[in-house]
Amino acid sequence: MARGLSASGLDRLGVVAAQHIGDDRIPGLVALIARGDQVHVEALGTLSAGGAPVARDSLFRIASTTKPITAAATLTLADEGLIRLDEPVDRLLPELAGRRVLTAMDGPLDDTVPARRAITTRDLLTFTFGFGMVTEMFTAPRPWPVVAAAEELRLQTFGPPDPSVQADPGTWIAALGSLPLLAQPGERWMYNTGAQVLGVLLARAAGQPLAEVLRTRVFEPLGMRDTALWTTQTDRLATSYRSAQEAAPGGLIVNDPPDGAWSRPPAFGDAAAGLLSTADDLLAFARMLLRGGDGVLSAQAARAMTTDQLTAAQKARGGLGDGFFDGRSWSFCQAVHESGAFGWDGGLGTSWLVDPRQDLVVIVLTQRMFDSPVTPQVHRDVQAAAYAALE
Repeated sequence: MARGLSASGLDRLGVVAAQHIGDDRIPGLVALIARGDQVHVEALGTLSAGGAPVARDSLFRIASTTKPITAAATLTLADEGLIRLDEPVDRLLPELAGRRVLTAMDGPLDDTVPARRAITTRDLLTFTFGFGMVTEMFTAPRPWPVVAAAEELRLQTFGPPDPSVQADPGTWIAALGSLPLLAQPGERWMYNTGAQVLGVLLARAAGQPLAEVLRTRVFEPLGMRDTALWTTQTDRLATSYRSAQEAAPGGLIVNDPPDGAWSRPPAFGDAAAGLLSTADDLLAFARMLLRGGDGVLSAQAARAMTTDQLTAAQKARGGLGDGFFDGRSWSFCQAVHESGAFGWDGGLGTSWLVDPRQDLVVIVLTQRMFDSPVTPQVHRDVQAAAYAALE
């Protein structure tokens, strides 16, 4: 069977992507579709409303698409023997030893019970260590005490990433350790915080800052030259936008300018959502997983990253909204689908999808923040057009 992308399908993909471009919608995007050695890129629109054109190598804030990269870095340290997945994190993160757990997630901070067991690295990778985002906290009539406390401590774990807010890793993990867990370790899936904690764990295990761990274990081996926690090349960085309620429907306001929070070294280094990257760098990361680790991960680690790691009970009590786990589950810091595809989106405007059965990679980078937990239409349209282009 032919393993390529049809010319007519790729033409249609360009038309589909272009329909979403506009200063009041999505000023610009890069869409990359790869199958085998064939790579097609659409670079459309501008880096900012009325600004310079988007290029193939433009930089975007990839937000939660950072998470799979953090998982891979964690597994490299496990392959090196610096950490063990089922070892308690207490040795490297004493701030998280002797946990207390809230009797009710929305209850007072002093109404707790002891944790039944210690937190492990596997719990962090699978987002089951007992702390993170849950749907109920966003629908509550008033902020839960634990949410208010986390905001006061500037953890930036229950909202969009902002590198300018968080303290240094030692201060951050101590602040997190001052709060009780929302659930027992291993009990349920909760979003985001596990990857942030992994960033602190990696730095301590390797004896290097997180940026060095990522560079030496993942970026340099894969030739990901443009992926980092900040950049001086702000002329390549897209302006980040969010929808404006006070503007006309679909109107945008600036969330972060090129010389903003990602233009200088962050104090913390958010391993859940802090990276900048390009379409080609994310393609290199995808191909590493498609090739069974490709010298970066062991074959066993690559399989673990791309297969279901949750129990039925963890999924039954977790997720972000009804139907979150319909047709998919969670591996290490990313979703895995019943189809065999895997990947994860970034709420500042990116999506990264890899389908091993079709040898297909679909990357969409925009600078518009998601308006809801549902993947925006532009990403779904480009992915559908990529599948339609399969020969």
